[in-house]
Amino acid sequence: MQVFDRRLVRRHRDRAAPRLAEHDFLLREVAERLAERLEDVTRSFPLALDLGCHDGVLQRTLGGRGSVETMVQCDLSPAMAQAARRNGQPALAADEETLPFAEASFDAVFSLLSLHWVNDLPGALVQIRRALKPDGLFLAALLGGETLTELRGALMQAEIEEEGGAGPRVSPFADVAQAGGLLQRAGFALPVADVDSITVSYPDAFRLMQDLRGMGETNAVAAHRRTASRRATLMRAAALYGERHADQDGRLPATFQVVYLTAWAPHESQPQPLRPGSAKARLADALETEEQSAGEKADPGGQSRPNYTNDQ
Repeated sequence: MQVFDRRLVRRHRDRAAPRLAEHDFLLREVAERLAERLEDVTRSFPLALDLGCHDGVLQRTLGGRGSVETMVQCDLSPAMAQAARRNGQPALAADEETLPFAEASFDAVFSLLSLHWVNDLPGALVQIRRALKPDGLFLAALLGGETLTELRGALMQAEIEEEGGAGPRVSPFADVAQAGGLLQRAGFALPVADVDSITVSYPDAFRLMQDLRGMGETNAVAAHRRTASRRATLMRAAALYGERHADQDGRLPATFQVVYLTAWAPHESQPQPLRPGSAKARLADALETEEQSAGEKADPGGQSRPNYTNDQ
């Protein structure tokens, strides 16, 4: 299923690469938050992969933190990969949907705000897990479904008013619950997904649109309209944005929801879940409460038996 036009994603990034530093505030902020998560891991990573590296912002942010010795950087955009190579670390152009790396190649794989443009996210996660060595770390951040709700709502309403219908502007971002399930489906161990929001204020909607273009984050939905948005539609969207969301100073909030994924390639040394029913202590005892019956439940032999809560 081709939700996104990957060639258009690449063109957007190629166009953004030369002046990305003027618009990379979100990348730098999320890279810092990923670096803080990595600092909590008491492990060294001799060889890591930065998947969707942009211009090398994560490598610059780590700056030796996280015990990463060598970082291989790759991006769908050749122009971004070329910019990342200036960090002194190897970089190449590669597609997240068809990774060119052998199995068990990396001690860690990182990804900074790139995987939300992948058509087959479950398949990409499987490839990432295979590229990791046993007990290798996967740490990523991608945009979630509440991203830019203010702008998207204003654009949709403006298109309905000015053009008689709304085009496909909403990307099918994964939410945090879906992301955790995808990690499990891909065969990762100890999966964790969490979410936070970053709100940035702008003097007007057009400055926000300029930043999105400068980051290479403009619409790349495969069914997008092939003609430029009408001036009247954009002006109406900007007016709606202000009417709905402007604060007392007239500034407009822009919300970026970020989903963080942490998981490990399976290894026998990792903690394993207990077999259901094998617990040796009662939860009711630990909570110092009384165990209550939840009614009768038939056993496999057809006999009724009490169904208890708090029994493990």
